[in-house]
Amino acid sequence: MRRGDLSDAEWARLKPYLPRNVGRGGRWKGHRRVINGILFRLRTGIPWRDLPSRFGEWQTVYDRHRRWSADGTWEEILRAVQTDADAQGRIDWSMASVDSTICRAHQHAAGARHRPPKVPGRRVWPARHRDDEGLGRSRGGLTTKVHLVGGGGLRPLTLLITPGQWGDAPQMIPVLERIRVPRSNGGHPRTRPEYLSGDRAYSSRRNRRYLCRRQIKHTIPEPSNQQANRRRRGNRGGRPVGFDKARYARRNEVERLIGKLKINRAVAMRFDKRAYVFHGTVSVAAIRLWLRT
Repeated sequence: MRRGDLSDAEWARLKPYLPRNVGRGGRWKGHRRVINGILFRLRTGIPWRDLPSRFGEWQTVYDRHRRWSADGTWEEILRAVQTDADAQGRIDWSMASVDSTICRAHQHAAGARHRPPKVPGRRVWPARHRDDEGLGRSRGGLTTKVHLVGGGGLRPLTLLITPGQWGDAPQMIPVLERIRVPRSNGGHPRTRPEYLSGDRAYSSRRNRRYLCRRQIKHTIPEPSNQQANRRRRGNRGGRPVGFDKARYARRNEVERLIGKLKINRAVAMRFDKRAYVFHGTVSVAAIRLWLRT
């Protein structure tokens, strides 16, 4: 085992959730060696063609990552690992935080075809295609934004990819709707934390009504312009927004989580042309964090 490879303990936890066969065309080649190649590229950010020969053919490593990103296999593995962690009581549902981070896009991440890719396999693949490919243009160049909800143990519960110029507040509900951790003993999956914190970028009446409807307590600072508008409306403006300083102080956990994800160079800078492939790349980084708990 070399630096960055899966340890025996991590492999033992991951192996039960991996696909066992390819369906047609033969068997999968060794999962462990291929996944170690994916992790090597995730950590270093090198081009796929430059993968060391000890991981086998670079095309095999890339194709498996692309397929599992497109058909949702990485997301299924992430949920399976979360289910195992929840059964052992390693998910802190009492507190979660929402935040986002901007990832610069390499020039090679642009130029993807504007039509959905024609790929074999499951029919759900085209549904993961984005016409904008999750790329946004700004004064600084091409960027992608990763929205995520982090649990109390510095582990991601869910994530969402959007263009870099998209605002945070409109994406809070979509990213929270993606939380879905199945229970090991059956029943409805866990879909919401007890408490949520976020910075003032997530402050809006729509978001607060949504959190109240789902009975999620929250601490989100109210910007000064919203405070002035509420006072101006008088009794119709509603009550002042409560603020728990102790809860809000724990919001640094999601910022530290973002730091852990962006230690991987393929997350800190996007090299993938397709949005679903980059989503798979970030999902692999999230899976690795769960395996290390």
